[in-house]
Amino acid sequence: MSWSVHIGCCQKMSSFKDLGLVVVDEEQRFGVAHKERLKHLKKKVDVLTMTATPIPRTLNMSLMGLRDMSLIETPPRDRLAIQTSVVQFSEPVIRSAVEMELQRGGQVFFIHNRVESIFTIAELLHRIVPNAKLGVAHGQMGEKELESVMMRFIQGELNVLVATTIIENGIDIPLANTIIINRADTYGLSQLYQLRGRVGRSNRHAYAYLIIPSEQELSPIARRRLAAIREFSDLGAGFRIAALDLELRGAGSLLGGQQSGHIDAIGFDLYTAMLERAVHELKGDVVEDETRSQLNLGVDIRLPDDYISEIGQRLRAYKRISSARDEETLCDIQSEMEDRYGRLPESATNLYEYARVRQVAESVGVVSIDRKGDDVHIKFSENAKVDPDKLLSLIQIRKDASFSPGGVLHLALAGSEPMFDRIKSLLHQLRQ
Repeated sequence: MSWSVHIGCCQKMSSFKDLGLVVVDEEQRFGVAHKERLKHLKKKVDVLTMTATPIPRTLNMSLMGLRDMSLIETPPRDRLAIQTSVVQFSEPVIRSAVEMELQRGGQVFFIHNRVESIFTIAELLHRIVPNAKLGVAHGQMGEKELESVMMRFIQGELNVLVATTIIENGIDIPLANTIIINRADTYGLSQLYQLRGRVGRSNRHAYAYLIIPSEQELSPIARRRLAAIREFSDLGAGFRIAALDLELRGAGSLLGGQQSGHIDAIGFDLYTAMLERAVHELKGDVVEDETRSQLNLGVDIRLPDDYISEIGQRLRAYKRISSARDEETLCDIQSEMEDRYGRLPESATNLYEYARVRQVAESVGVVSIDRKGDDVHIKFSENAKVDPDKLLSLIQIRKDASFSPGGVLHLALAGSEPMFDRIKSLLHQLRQ
């Protein structure tokens, strides 16, 4: 019989005789040091991590296929999205937000993550909203004192709780449906998402106010974080929040203690491809140089707005088509699109044919294909999989064909077949 262990963020490591499963709850609360210590519980053990916003390293490993990932996107029944506003610090705004919640019999969280000034903020709130019943909670309070404040808030004796991020997890108070986060620009993206999740836990509309100083004082990254938390306010947005957090912070080192990175400088797709290539090289696998072919064929390859009206769906379709690496995948995507949106218009058909030509071109090692009228210029890479004898034979047979020292084949596209088929036929003809 194997044992399983459920680990909270503050528990000390224990030793187990026959450990079979480790469940890590609220994974975003664990630092790199904690995660490294968890690895030493046992070298071979099943691990299940649970979180609304996975840390960048975990999300990166899941997207790379190193870890399995499941998403639960169905919200609880009657749960409503939280209305999120980013506003500058203003006493009238705070007064209005607190009074509106109190008038409907609700409760308010006011988050101020500085213990040394939290009572000053509480006094300011008492002056702004004198009829509010305030309490203060922070991590440096004694256990009994903190418990007393929280129980009074839960039982409704207090209707405004001024607190640090100590309430970030595990707080479920149905009547608390307004949260005001002071200096929201100093928080991380996942932390803002977790804090916002303390409200809206019933069938009532909930409101989150992110208080910031003037716009001029915000850093570019802070602006992106606040724009994201305001935009991703719908239910189940945790994965998109975490994905943007991965872009902003980087995935860090997979094996070491470094948490930060610079993934935004090169883009996630290129980063993942480079990392995968490095792993294969370290394993001693044969890694072939990849060639990304650029095609300029002078044809319309757009997905029309009237075919796929929603821009997000169009961009996703472009991404899937461009990422397809074989004919089978491309055919599956095309069948799915036709089933969902109807018969392909001509430009969409061109897009799929364009993708097929590029697949063949990349397998051969073509750098670029440029078409001008009936003439085509094909530039090969140094390691192109082209049979020299076949290339020489083509140049000798066809008077319109020439091959420059720079590795560019010039010729006219003759024949009655469609242009895409002629190019694919030519590449197959020259292939080793």
